[in-house]
Amino acid sequence: MAYNLTHEYLNIVDRLTDDYHIPNNITDSLLGYLKFIYRSELEDRYSAPMLWIGMYIALASLVCILAMVAELLHGFRSRMLWFPSKYFTINSASLTVISVAMKLPVDLTGSMPGYVDQVAKLGSMAFMCTMMANLLPSLGTMESNELLSNIIALSVQVITLVVNVCIQIQTGAVSVSTHKEDPRIIQLTSPTHISTHPNSVLPFIYVTLLVFLLIVHICSSLAILKSIQILDSKYQKGQGIASKLIQPSPGRVVPVEMLQQYVRNHWVMVDSSSRLHFITACFHPTSASGVFKVERYWTHMLYDWKQASIRLPFHSRRLNIVIETFKRLIIYICIQLQKGVVVLCKIIALIPFVFVMCVSYCFRCLKAVFCSLREDAVNLEHRNIDISPIYILFLHFENGMGVGVRTMEGFSKSVNALIRKGIKGQPNYLIKLIREKSTVGFHGVAVFDQTDDDDCWILHVVTLTTIAVSLPEIQMVEVDCLLECVREGLLYVTLVEKNLNFINDLQQAAETLWREINTNKWLGNELQNPAFQKSTAGQIVKWFRDNAKHYSEEETWNEDAKHRRICGNSMYRITETILHTYNTIDDGTVSQKELFDSLSSMIADIIAACLTNLPQIIIMKCHYMSARKERHASVKDAVQLLGETTEIIRLLQDHDIPNMNPNDMPYLNKWRAYLRDL
Repeated sequence: MAYNLTHEYLNIVDRLTDDYHIPNNITDSLLGYLKFIYRSELEDRYSAPMLWIGMYIALASLVCILAMVAELLHGFRSRMLWFPSKYFTINSASLTVISVAMKLPVDLTGSMPGYVDQVAKLGSMAFMCTMMANLLPSLGTMESNELLSNIIALSVQVITLVVNVCIQIQTGAVSVSTHKEDPRIIQLTSPTHISTHPNSVLPFIYVTLLVFLLIVHICSSLAILKSIQILDSKYQKGQGIASKLIQPSPGRVVPVEMLQQYVRNHWVMVDSSSRLHFITACFHPTSASGVFKVERYWTHMLYDWKQASIRLPFHSRRLNIVIETFKRLIIYICIQLQKGVVVLCKIIALIPFVFVMCVSYCFRCLKAVFCSLREDAVNLEHRNIDISPIYILFLHFENGMGVGVRTMEGFSKSVNALIRKGIKGQPNYLIKLIREKSTVGFHGVAVFDQTDDDDCWILHVVTLTTIAVSLPEIQMVEVDCLLECVREGLLYVTLVEKNLNFINDLQQAAETLWREINTNKWLGNELQNPAFQKSTAGQIVKWFRDNAKHYSEEETWNEDAKHRRICGNSMYRITETILHTYNTIDDGTVSQKELFDSLSSMIADIIAACLTNLPQIIIMKCHYMSARKERHASVKDAVQLLGETTEIIRLLQDHDIPNMNPNDMPYLNKWRAYLRDL
């Protein structure tokens, strides 16, 4: 370790002693300053990592800023005039980043005597106040246990910050001293652009704001815990109302219009019951006209705690009475504090509320003057929106607090964006296959196989596709188109089987076989077999039958052999059915093109029959009962699924739907049994 300044100072003293023969007492005095130079240089040496630490803190602050900006842009893009709490929420990751960003005011050991250092500390405290204000909406997106743990973690972090800053204020580490320094010292030691200390009031203001924001977070959490229970209860009641509006019945597919209204109702319920913005939307600032009434949900949780009894291990009756009295006193103080915070927040909320009302009034006046025709058109559009089925689901939150019609319209319209997103991803190849190849009465479901052994939609679709794509006289464009149709169809067929049927070895074998077909093979055999070039359609079918029989009789009992037996059995039965159906297929009277079209029609009928269960899938996803986040995601999936399959459901409405029990429709065997009995 080199100490350049110390060595340079020693050299200067030595030259003075040798060249100018200064007295020893002066030399001793000069050497007395050596330890200060050494300590200063040593401190600079140990402070060298501060540059990298500062960059680390700046990077953490930048991450927080970008998250807040992304939240803001997402809110504007989604037309939500609140923080949607998608990118910047309270969790372990965000609290860790925030703790890094707050290192300057929290650190009690670092030496930061400069004015820039003091400003940095004050800036960090102001930044923490901003982040806490932006984090408040995220409380409403959490479950009860998650909310409790996160609010405790945030409280510990904020209290640590406040205590450390107060210690620095008391010890003078933060520039809050009221006495004036000697102007000569300031002139000699301070940069030319800084002549005074930072405002001494700022640290106290920031500490006060941090404590107030923490109290607001805690008070809001208590209200949210009860509000979640209220909204969950109303969600269950609203779901019962919505369920009565749609009931699957035999012989028909639920119309698209009914499904759209159904998912819209559930989206309104699940979105409003999952977000703090809906809860706070019910905290009307206009309640100031009622002398700032404090609603029950603000203090309901505290009253529950007050009435709850504590089981203590003490046998002394007097001690139990004292503890119970002390508990009630503390909770009473908390209740009064909660009410005071609510009233104060409502008073503060009046300021931006009045400002927004004035701006809104001026905007409406200008709009009425310059855009009267457009205003009439917009009003007509709003009048044509029927929100009555939705409005009855969440008409009131509690104690007569109404939810505005425009708010409910906003919830209703937000589902349209999800539906449009689904429409952009609709399976166009599959739609074309069903429109052009599927028969009205699902004839192919009954004729593709003579047995009812396998109750697996996917396996039969993949097996028929294997034969179709192996025909060499079919143009590759048609083969590729069929493969793309089947690929899109299997996505929804798999969805039906996983949700309404049951997963077994058949589905797993079919999925393995489909992956193999995408590599142009069937159970290890090349589908583009050179021998097929000179074969008739019947000979190709017989080749599959003979090889399938070999695999179905395989006696090996490992997992791969098991899958081969399943796929071989399916291929053997289907090829036997084809040979039985086309008695003259051996003599070449049935061309490969005719066989390809027949197989395509069977595939289309099987997929179409399976997809008649799509409305049940959509309804089931809307009925998903779990935690709020999972429930919200399930309904969102239902909305997007409806958007993707709207055209398919419309096409199926034109088919002759069997008059079957809706509970039997997910099962292929029951379809075939019903169609054969006709």
